[in-house]
Parts: sequence; structure tokens; C-alpha cells
Amino acid sequence: MSKKIVILPLFLLLLVSCKKTDTITTANPEDSTAVVATNSDPLPNWNAGVLKTDIIAYVEKVTKEGTPDFIPVESRIATFDNDGTLWSEKPLPQELFAFYQVEKMVKANPELAKKQPYKAVVEKDKAYFEKGGMKAILDLVGATHTGMTEDEFEASIKAFFAEAKVPGKNVPLKQIRYQPQLELLNYLRANGFKTFIVSGGTVEVIRGISADFYGIPKEQVVGTSFKYKYDPKKNMIIRESDLSHFDDKEGKPVAIQLHIGQRPVFACGNEGAEGDLAMLKFSQGNKYPSFQLIVNHNDSIRESYYQEKSNLSLSTAAQNKYHVMSMKDDWKKVFAD
Repeated sequence: MSKKIVILPLFLLLLVSCKKTDTITTANPEDSTAVVATNSDPLPNWNAGVLKTDIIAYVEKVTKEGTPDFIPVESRIATFDNDGTLWSEKPLPQELFAFYQVEKMVKANPELAKKQPYKAVVEKDKAYFEKGGMKAILDLVGATHTGMTEDEFEASIKAFFAEAKVPGKNVPLKQIRYQPQLELLNYLRANGFKTFIVSGGTVEVIRGISADFYGIPKEQVVGTSFKYKYDPKKNMIIRESDLSHFDDKEGKPVAIQLHIGQRPVFACGNEGAEGDLAMLKFSQGNKYPSFQLIVNHNDSIRESYYQEKSNLSLSTAAQNKYHVMSMKDDWKKVFAD
């Protein structure tokens, strides 16, 4: 995810809903988080081909004891971006959560509807966010994500995801997860890898759903963070409106070092805004054999088609021999059920 917390056009969602080309389809009613990674085909919704073969060959190679490529369990760190890598970013769930928070806050205090940025959301004022740019969107995120205890915020997250639907569709947000990626997470964990989310989204939002959505505990989530302060009277942590760390681009290796303490051997991001390249490069510098993977959003039928104008992610992948996952060609099914 690249600056999606602040730069993606929040105001587009203010107009109506997500694009009509964002199609979500469902098929087999299997529990997407319960795929058995040790069966005859650990990646059943990945099409047979070079990429699937390379993933399995890599895992088998680095988990075979007594060989030069063996990676000790404690060094089998796998990091995944979230938006556009583990779930769809069209629409971006964190944007939807911000609007949910505004609605709830205005209902509790109607006077807020007269103040910005709440007023712009209530009135679906696209021009306000276009004119205000990054500052206006940061103000919205700060207003809806801070000034409360962690318990209060986590309760809001869980309530939102329990009832939220994809705009324009009667589909729970949980169904925008990518089924093949859920299988990949399970496959890696079954082979001793510790999986982390390293996202540009705010860490508290992802921590609220990471265990349920991905089987990843909250302590294995790294993301954009606000400043905290301890309130001794309440004996609670309060999140303030100032950003502490923006977990994007060069910020991702820094956050990985700070929170995990070692380079990942497996790193997966997506093509779209150049935000994951530093994480993949950092991974490639590992002393152990490493694997870098970029999700290419080239399936306009089942998901969305969008590419970077610079083509930097794909050109860098070719230059550094990263693996590129074609959503159109490499996945049998896109979304979880």
C-alpha cells in the first residue's frame, strides 16, 4: 500500500460507492482460513504454472535440513502488505471505516456536522477534499482514528467490520480477501514461517481484524501509527492526532527493523503505487535465500485493472528478478467466500 491511508481519493467514495468494475464473485463455500496447507496441493486456487512451482520449490528448498539453503525456523520471516495484496483496495476499507466513524460521531454530537472535516463527509463535498489535498484527508483520519482509548477504538473496528458491506453490493467486507493469498499464508505457516502484515494502513485498524481475517495475531501487524500517551488517572493509552510513523515506501524497512528486528526472507507487495519496493529490496538483502512477490492487478473482470503510470514496480521486478503474480493468469479464484 502506498500512501493509501492519505493519498487515495477518499472523495470518490463520498459521491456514491465503488466503481462498477470492482466485481466480487464467490464459488465454493469453503472456509477460506481453514485450507489445509499440507495436502497434495497446498495452493489449490493457484493455477499450475511457473510461479506456483517456484513458490513450492522455494519453501521445500529452505525447509530441508542439512542443505546449504536451509533457513532456521527463527529466521523464516514473511511480510505481506495488506491493501491490494491480501484484500482488495477498491474500495479501501479504511476509507469506509472513516466515514462510518463520522456517521457515528455526528449522531452522538450533531454539532460536528457543522465543522470540517465532518461537514464535508456528511454533505458528500468532493471539492473540499480535492482542494484540501493531503492535509484535509489527514485531518479526517486523525479526527476519526484518535482521541480515544485503544479499547474504544478496537470496539469500533469490530463493530464496523461485523456489519459493513461493500458499497453497491450485498457482500460483507470480509469477502474482499484474496483466497489464493490466504492459502499462501497458511502454506508458509505450515512450513515454519512467521507471517507479518506490514501495511501503510493504520496499525490499529488492521490489528482489529488480522486474527479473524488472516490468522495473524495483532502483535504481528506493523503499520502506520499515531503518537500515544499514557493517562495515569485512567491507566489507559490514548492515541493522539499526530503521526508517529508513516509505514510506506522507505518507511517499511524501518518499521520492520523496529518491530520485527530482522529482514524477511519472504516479502509480498503489490503493483499500484510503488509503496512496497523498499520492503522487497530489504528482503532481497537477506543472508538467506529470499523470495519477493508482487501482485499485478491486471484482471478487470474479476477484480480491477490498474497500473502505475511509471511502471516502476513491474520494471523493478524485472530488473531485480522479483516474482510477479498475474491476477488474471495465476489465480483460479480471486475472492474468498
